[in-house]
Amino acid sequence: MIETLPRREREVFETLCRLEQGTTGAVRAALTDPLSDSAVRTLLARLEAKGLVEREPGEGGVVYRPAPEPEALATGALRRMVDTFFAGSAASAATALLGLTRSLNPEEVEALRRAIDDAGDRDA
Repeated sequence: MIETLPRREREVFETLCRLEQGTTGAVRAALTDPLSDSAVRTLLARLEAKGLVEREPGEGGVVYRPAPEPEALATGALRRMVDTFFAGSAASAATALLGLTRSLNPEEVEALRRAIDDAGDRDA
């Protein structure tokens, strides 16, 4: 559903996902191409009506957060990216992702080893 959102709604939603939660001011400040405060409120209200955003009162005003589980959103987005740009090859995508970082810390290396071992076990 996220890929069908209009560009500005998608941008606000993705920004909120990166923040994990935030007020309209926090979302507005995190946007690369800032909108007015009222425009951010309007877009968040539209996203809430679509079931993508939840809100609750907070100390600094209304706090918004993504309604779907972030892991489910990330998995869907990653699956679409792998299908679109890497012809469905998780190995090609992983290789490209590893090329974006200078080095991995030992915990990251171990997590990758476990993920590769688990993927191999699933296929066996």
